[in-house]
Amino acid sequence: MRILLVRLRQIGDVVFTTPAIHALRRRFPDAHLAYIVEPPAAAVVIHNPHLNEVIVAPRGAGIRGFADDVALGRRLRDSRYDLVIDFHGGPRASLLTWLSGAPTRIGYHVIGRSWMYTQRVARPRTLRPRHSVENQWDLLEVLDIVPPDRVRFPVEMPVEHDTARSVAIRLANAGVEPADRVVVVHVSAGNPFRRWPMAHFVRLVTALVRDAPATRVIVTAGPSERNAAERVIAEARAALGEAGAYVLSCGEFSLAELRALFDRAALFIGGDSGPLHIAATSTVPIVGLYGPTLPIRSAPWRDERWATASIDAGDLPCRPCHQRVCAPGDFRCLTRISPEQVIEAAVRTRDQNAAAKM
Repeated sequence: MRILLVRLRQIGDVVFTTPAIHALRRRFPDAHLAYIVEPPAAAVVIHNPHLNEVIVAPRGAGIRGFADDVALGRRLRDSRYDLVIDFHGGPRASLLTWLSGAPTRIGYHVIGRSWMYTQRVARPRTLRPRHSVENQWDLLEVLDIVPPDRVRFPVEMPVEHDTARSVAIRLANAGVEPADRVVVVHVSAGNPFRRWPMAHFVRLVTALVRDAPATRVIVTAGPSERNAAERVIAEARAALGEAGAYVLSCGEFSLAELRALFDRAALFIGGDSGPLHIAATSTVPIVGLYGPTLPIRSAPWRDERWATASIDAGDLPCRPCHQRVCAPGDFRCLTRISPEQVIEAAVRTRDQNAAAKM
């Protein structure tokens, strides 16, 4: 049996499909499992042990992009897949699913595109208080797949030995000793709706170093927000004086390197973005900051033994939102989260993890 899985776009969304990949492998142990992903999230699944093939499909623009997708569709048709599952439901994913010509094509009931599937699953248009992993699992019900389980089917992203070694060398070159406690603070997010204020990050990083002398804080950011990370590092170092040397700038990390870094870290703090979900594939304690999104939908999906704290502004009439326009205009869902709340959650999560290991 040949099975093709389609999930394009965001890193976190691709991470959320990895439990389903594992469940499909359990259900069809001898199947050829292939996966289509776009370049930004390819590292999440490229070494997944349950997949036989990963197809990286760059997203082109205009007529050229459409022509490339048609060519990819021909390639998929030639591969003669028996089953295609579209975890995405967007126009491009629907098109590729249809172009595959697979006799069974499972996807969400989407107005204008449902005809591209042979089996359709209802998807409410309003946001539901239900985890994204469980929402995607609806597509597997017709295949007699066991129910989703955080212990049996957590999110996954393997670490390559060479990548882990490279990260270890970078940390050593930055002055990190084996006994040092490493905290990773990710200061950027995919859009302004998910960015905690920079001044809050400065207060957080400063408090983390002052709280525990053996702590080394590594500040990370996406490629487009490296300046934000450098600003946080510079201001925290200025506030800490000599202890500012414990706030580290280790350069940019790829997704694969971030995943290896989390195996060395004692804590991760960041917003609801790709790095948080990469962190969830490890056992590192996590403090997640949620603004327009809801933890019940996108908190780490993993064994509850691994400490996790989700911080948000609580009940606001505008939450959750579609992240197109901030109705109040002040991004209150994030600005109302104080540094003190996050510092307290960091200490609590650290202590909880230490107790779990005793």
